[in-house]
Amino acid sequence: MKPLKNIQSTFIPLTEENIDTDQIIPARFLKSTSREGFGKNLFRDWRYYHNDEAQPKAGFILNKPEYNGSILVAGKNFGCGSSREHAAWSLLDYGFNVVVSSFFADIFKNNALNNGVLPVQVSDKFLQKIFALENGSTLSVDLEKQTITIDATGEQEKFDINNYKKTCLLNGYDDIDYLLSIKQDIINFEKTLA
Repeated sequence: MKPLKNIQSTFIPLTEENIDTDQIIPARFLKSTSREGFGKNLFRDWRYYHNDEAQPKAGFILNKPEYNGSILVAGKNFGCGSSREHAAWSLLDYGFNVVVSSFFADIFKNNALNNGVLPVQVSDKFLQKIFALENGSTLSVDLEKQTITIDATGEQEKFDINNYKKTCLLNGYDDIDYLLSIKQDIINFEKTLA
């Protein structure tokens, strides 16, 4: 995983609430165990007519070239439904480093953190302020300080994150990388037991 520290980006607003993991990545695309290649099928049924890449739905936000960025801002209860890890894989493979919502399903939140996608939970009021911004506005996420800022106004909120997962994201560690980073501490501890 690549380290995440400070992310400043335009964002893609997806105002729908209760977006479940089958909408994020439909079950028919879960045939691979490799993390690559899932981005092209992110929100597949919302992006294309008749499951045909040659027929994009012009009205869907990801198909509008004027919307871009590494931050997805979604309605309340993002990632509900099944526990598929592929939902986080597809978001990351598409290019999202951060997903902002006023509520995340727990399993999705953990899958995102385990795969290098930062879920930033904000208040409903702050989420609506973001949705009211003009296209091209930017957000800044500071993982170390655990803040998200609307750059145009300076308005800011803090967000919570598990300290262990924060350390992993800041350093680009998965669970194995983290253990390897403290290998000498483990060896030293084992010596005290002998």
